[in-house]
Amino acid sequence: MAAPDLVNLSALIDDAKCFALVRQHRWPDGVHCPACGSGGVVRDGFDETQAHRQRYRCKSCTRRFDDLTGTVLAGHHQPLRVWVLCLYFMGLNLSNRQIAQELGLDGSDVQAMTEQLRSGLVAKTPPVRLEGEVEIDEVYVVAGHKGQFAAVAKRGGLDAAADWRERRA
Repeated sequence: MAAPDLVNLSALIDDAKCFALVRQHRWPDGVHCPACGSGGVVRDGFDETQAHRQRYRCKSCTRRFDDLTGTVLAGHHQPLRVWVLCLYFMGLNLSNRQIAQELGLDGSDVQAMTEQLRSGLVAKTPPVRLEGEVEIDEVYVVAGHKGQFAAVAKRGGLDAAADWRERRA
């Protein structure tokens, strides 16, 4: 059975749209410095390797940063569109092998990418906190032979290990 021809999604997504999506989700209230949190930020050109990756400079602490600084997507050799597609395929519950085939990557690269994305998603989830009234069902714990306290006491000591070995033999 021949595999159906799949549409190459990486050709449909460009880096400009991906960086615009990152900016929209990362800074919905405007760009802030990841180091000091100041809102006094000016644009400071673009990255040499990725033309749509905007650089910024903080007026308060004079540090430079870009769209991906401080995220799980920073410092990797794969283009941003590959990361976005990988996240999309993870949402479709594709295996790492299937994602590697779709993106034309090595399986170990996809494994590292999915682990990195999962760790970033886990880090963003808030801790669970119970509030209000909590109901708990009954629990019955078997602690030994009901009504035979002598048998329970006998098996609780060191003799129990010897009895077990004898019964096993």
